[in-house]
Order: sequence, then structure tokens, then C-alpha cells
Amino acid sequence: MVDISKTEKVQLHVPELDELSTVLKKGLEENFAEVAVRVVECPDLTKEPFCFPVKGLCGSPRVTDVGGKPNLVPVVQKHKEYDMNAISKVVELPGAFFLGAGAASPRVVGMNAELIPLCLTEAEGRPAVNSSYFSSIKPADGQCLQERYSDKFSDCNFALLGNFYVCEGKPGKVIEVHAKKRTGDYSIVTALRKTLEVEYPDKSLALGGTFIIQKGKAKIHIMVREFSVCPLVTVEAVNHRLKHFEVNAPLICLSVLVSKDPGLDLCVEHTHCFSHHGEGGHYYIDTTPDSVEYLGYFMPAEFIYRIDRP
Repeated sequence: MVDISKTEKVQLHVPELDELSTVLKKGLEENFAEVAVRVVECPDLTKEPFCFPVKGLCGSPRVTDVGGKPNLVPVVQKHKEYDMNAISKVVELPGAFFLGAGAASPRVVGMNAELIPLCLTEAEGRPAVNSSYFSSIKPADGQCLQERYSDKFSDCNFALLGNFYVCEGKPGKVIEVHAKKRTGDYSIVTALRKTLEVEYPDKSLALGGTFIIQKGKAKIHIMVREFSVCPLVTVEAVNHRLKHFEVNAPLICLSVLVSKDPGLDLCVEHTHCFSHHGEGGHYYIDTTPDSVEYLGYFMPAEFIYRIDRP
């Protein structure tokens, strides 16, 4: 396991939710034909379609960026494996709930795969609850294979890189975003991030949460099962290790975004998605702008923790 004591912590700007909802609505209206943003009680996330191991997104919200893409080049750093249980202590929230995007541990799952993390980490007197998914490419036909992590594995490990929203998983007030019919060029995640970047140019803000693509289709990728034995020295070589798919709604997406990197070499946005019909992976953007419909729930983070910066 990697030494994760190499951690940098930065306090983030956290506007009031009412202010943030007004800002996000104004920005999203430049990218979608219909937009509604308001402050609401977080829905019970243990219920369908979410089926999370916690009820809400509230309680000491923070984000963390662990490892990074440099761990993939020029050759994969297979020793870069991390444990969310240990990371919960490093981000000063033992027993926290994690959601977001990362890479599955090849030691655990036996291949290169996309991790869609939903993990309530262990606490004193309570074991971890791992409700994560992972997506790989079927060797037989090259199609998407989404599996429940907890169906096969019990630990909360991941590898190489991870971007997580971390909280106590409590109910409470959150920002609800409802957007239909994309008219601009940005994905909903990029539109949210760009809005914050423009409104707060001198500050760093982060949002984490979940959104459902209720209607339409989306572009995703899944990393190929086998790591490259040849050094990857160009962007094209790295991209060649990704297989792209068009997948169908409904899709439940787990997202982390940062408006401005405060000098930590961050991945400023990262979103993975899963479904109850067996499709999931790394989300890019919807492919059906005229019919797409999004419903999401987000919270601003108080701190960011940069762990094991490459």
C-alpha cells in the first residue's frame, strides 16, 4: 500500500446555498434550454434509483484527489494502490461516505477497470459497506460489462487515481439541479464548473454529488482490460487504451468538480456513471442534446485534500 501521509490540505470558498443556486442557474441557462436550480432537502439516497449506502450528501463535505494520470505513464505504476478506509482518516473524517470516480484495483479485480465508488468506510464497531460498481470490457465481444463490486469483493481499495466527494452521508439541504435540452457545447459537469470559474475567478470552489441522466444517451469510455506493456509517451497512445460507448438513460452519475486549481495539480472534473441495466463507465457528455434531461443533487466542499500527488 502507498504511503498516503503525503497530503496537502486547502480550505475552499463555500458560498451560501441560496447564493450558489442563483449563480448556477444563471450559468446553466447559457448551456440548456430549460433550467431549474433550488435548495431542497436531499432525497433519501438509499432508495431507487440511487441505492446508496447512506441517506444524504451532508455532514462535513470535502473532496480529495488521490494519485493521478501520471501513474499510468509511461508504464503503469501497479504499486499505486489505495484504501478508502485509510483515506477517510487522512481527510479527517473516519467512517465517511465516498462517491466519485477512480480506477479499480487490478490486484483485486484482476484487470484494468473503471471504478464507480459508493463506499461507506469502516468505523469503530461498524464494518465498511461497499456498494460500488466497476465496469470493464467483455473479452468475448468487446462490450461493456458492469458489475457490483460487493458481489465479489469486500475491501475498499482502488488504484492509480481517484476523485472523491466525501461526507458523513447525512440528510440535509442540498442544491437540486434540473436541466433539459442542451443548447451549448459543454457537458452538465463542465457547465457547472465553468459557471463557478467565471463567477468566482479568484477563488477555488468544489462541488460533489450525483445526477441522473433521466432521458437520452451519453458517451462514456472504459479502459481496456490489459495494461500496455509498451511505454505510453503520447496523448494518442493513452487514448488508444480507451474504448468508447454510447449508453442509454437512466444513468446515475457520481461527480466531483473544482472551479480553480489552487496549485495542487488537480483533475478539475471527473464523473463516472452506473445503471441498473448494466451500462456504466467514465462519463463525457450526452449524445442526444435535444432530448436529454438531467436531475442532480450537489454540495459545496469545505476542504480539498491532495493525496500522493505524482
